[in-house]
Amino acid sequence: MSYLMKGVKWYSPASQMYKVTGSLFKASTLKSIWGINKQQLKSSRASSQRSSEKANSYNYVIVGAGSAGCVLANRLTEDPLNTVLLLEAGPKDTRLGSKRLMWKIHMPAALTYNLCDDKYNWYYHTTSQKHMDNRIMYWPRGRVWGGSSSLNAMVYIRGHAEDYNRWSREGATGWDYEHCLPYFKKAQTHELGPDQYRGGNGPLHVSRGKTNHPLHQAFLEATQQAGYPFTDDMNGYQQEGFGWMDMTVHQGKSWSTASAYLRPAISRPNLSVAEKTLVTKILFQGTKCIGVEYVKNGQRKKVFANKEVILSGGAINSPQLLMLSGIGNADDLKKLGIPVVCHLPGVGQNLQDHLEVYVQQKCTKPITLYSAQKPLKMVRIGLEWLWKFTGEGATAHLESGGFIRSEPGVPHPDIQFHFLPSQVIDHGRVASTMEAYQVHVGPMRSTSVGWLKLKSTDPNDHPIIEPNYLSTERDIWEFRQCVKLTREIFAQKALEKFCGPEIQPGSHVQSDREIDAFIRQKADSAYHPSCTCRMGQPSDSTAVVDPQTKVIGVENLRVVDASIMPSVVSGNLNAPTIMIAEKAADIIKGLPSLQEKNVPVYKPKTLETQR
Repeated sequence: MSYLMKGVKWYSPASQMYKVTGSLFKASTLKSIWGINKQQLKSSRASSQRSSEKANSYNYVIVGAGSAGCVLANRLTEDPLNTVLLLEAGPKDTRLGSKRLMWKIHMPAALTYNLCDDKYNWYYHTTSQKHMDNRIMYWPRGRVWGGSSSLNAMVYIRGHAEDYNRWSREGATGWDYEHCLPYFKKAQTHELGPDQYRGGNGPLHVSRGKTNHPLHQAFLEATQQAGYPFTDDMNGYQQEGFGWMDMTVHQGKSWSTASAYLRPAISRPNLSVAEKTLVTKILFQGTKCIGVEYVKNGQRKKVFANKEVILSGGAINSPQLLMLSGIGNADDLKKLGIPVVCHLPGVGQNLQDHLEVYVQQKCTKPITLYSAQKPLKMVRIGLEWLWKFTGEGATAHLESGGFIRSEPGVPHPDIQFHFLPSQVIDHGRVASTMEAYQVHVGPMRSTSVGWLKLKSTDPNDHPIIEPNYLSTERDIWEFRQCVKLTREIFAQKALEKFCGPEIQPGSHVQSDREIDAFIRQKADSAYHPSCTCRMGQPSDSTAVVDPQTKVIGVENLRVVDASIMPSVVSGNLNAPTIMIAEKAADIIKGLPSLQEKNVPVYKPKTLETQR
């Protein structure tokens, strides 16, 4: 009986309930403990992610160590509290810390080597140009410390004061000449010393040619005989006329922004620089930019910016990266399956460039650079430069040039000349064949405007580049003028003793129709792509950045490079791009803009004549 009772007690529902309840209690206790652990785990993961983000976080992340990026890296790290990461897709511009070992970049006369080599060069090509006999045009762009300032011909030209006043009218308020001139000066140390137009304390060393070559002298004399004025500083009071050009050459070496701005700042503890690092995407939380994704050594990584990301990739890379990241024309992005962060139809539009042509004349005396291009002479020139940075290797030889107006009524020069005592064929990719001299001549404010778009979602794919060259009658007419006015200068008495037969276009090319055909066949890019992320008012549907350089419609993202120009300036683009970065650095730091009022600028006495 007691046994049975014991049995009943053991198997009673109450007892069963106890056991079941005990199990439930244990399970719920475990569940609750596991829940706490999961929460702790999540919280610890988030905290570890936050601390990892913090460790992998900077105040500013700059994309592109080119003409603008190097300036920003230097200026923003002047404040020791600012931490900056500078990311460059290409390599350093030195080997084992030596410029001599990277002579192709640092020897001024070696500039064509990099134009023909994709090692330091994005090596872009356009679509076939329907107004230029369907030619595909070659566009070199720098992919190395210093960007295109490490590859260019070292010509330092600012453009005309009226270019900047036009920017202001086009919506870039605060970017008129009186607000830009001080930043040109801030950047510069001119070897002739400071004045009302030149700087004397900046990192960018600017000098004049030293060869005193008889062909440069004869060319300048011929321009005056043709009725054009001599100007002693085409970056100063008077752009119009011909004279000696300024160059970014210092102590016989090419003086890129990597030399001028990056190297002096590289030892600062608040600046980090990564080369061979391709940024593939801008990271967003909603419309707030928080960092970038990049690929280095085949590994995909992220880095965060707690203040701002600044794009300084240039007129091709900056709009490409914006579009890859969901900022651009929403319809185009959707076609590629890219999630839209912000519909900004101006991204990649408004593409502008300078087109130029070489007018070449045979030289009757053996004084051109033809002999300098013979192998033994090249070795001798190279050895002298490697030994003491002097001689014919220490200049780019583009030492004289000028600006003129194409016709009466044009308010300021719209044609530019570079004179060279040598012959260049196919961007320097083909060796010169004879004693010859040439001018590079082209219109400065073409009315043909193009665009660029993504080819695919792969960041390694070059975008589709459509400059739309020579698509207007005005541009065709201006090029005719370029040829006719050059021929007139070359026919002057000062060049008579050097003047052999015309090589290009050639004496058989005389009628307008023949000149037009020559231009279609031979004109090429002057390597000045710009304006693809144009600056303007937020109310302007074609603008990409506002006058503070902030990308419209998103937070904590800027573009600072040649792409933000509202319209192309009348001259080479390196000096203006450096100025843009100097001015943007003050904007980012929250400093009031420098300003110089009422600086005199030359105006022709009358617009009724062309010269």
